[in-house]
Amino acid sequence: MLSERFVGLYLYGSLATGDFVLATSDVDFVVVTEGEPTATQVAELAAMHARLAASGGLFASLEGSYIPRAALRRWDLGEARHPHLAHDRPFGVEAHGADWVIQRFVLREHGVAIAGPSLREWIDPVSPVQLRDAIARLLGDFWANHGCSDEFLGPRAYQVFAVQTMCRALHTLARGEIASKPAAARWALDALPVRFRPAIERAIAFPGGDQADDLEETRALIRFAREQSRATT
Repeated sequence: MLSERFVGLYLYGSLATGDFVLATSDVDFVVVTEGEPTATQVAELAAMHARLAASGGLFASLEGSYIPRAALRRWDLGEARHPHLAHDRPFGVEAHGADWVIQRFVLREHGVAIAGPSLREWIDPVSPVQLRDAIARLLGDFWANHGCSDEFLGPRAYQVFAVQTMCRALHTLARGEIASKPAAARWALDALPVRFRPAIERAIAFPGGDQADDLEETRALIRFAREQSRATT
């Protein structure tokens, strides 16, 4: 399908960091290409991913991007529009935001090569300053707007996602490194104010245990993370 443009296939996210949970985790992938896929190839990829999603199982949990090798080296918002697959929107070419500073770090340091050479020579090192700046961008953009809306945070699973993401953001602000969301949540149990402990414990236990609605506590944790970001960046 990509023929001569295909360079490699890599896994990142929880499968790479060792915290994959079959019931809740996405299968995060990056396909590295030589140049951008053509419009015809993008349409063929969209049809392929539709078939995979319809087949169910792990194929329904795929989330990833097709990124040219040259664009993989460093994040540049002006040159960060690539084919992307997400479970909550159709496959298509879209902007890759500041979270791709974090994804590049994970790919470089922990990425799993399914096909192709190591990515370490293709991705520049990501510094603690760059990681903290990426967190600040995300907290001041998505999480200040749609990320704290009733529409986004209404489903219990998205509250859990938000709580774990805020724990990881706060861990990065404090330490200048990236941990998986479950590992960051365990760190946050002792590192954050005690008022957030019940919501964090429920997020760690999800989907089991007491899963009371944590909408207001989740919003409070987002506000707390944004305040910490302004104080440390």
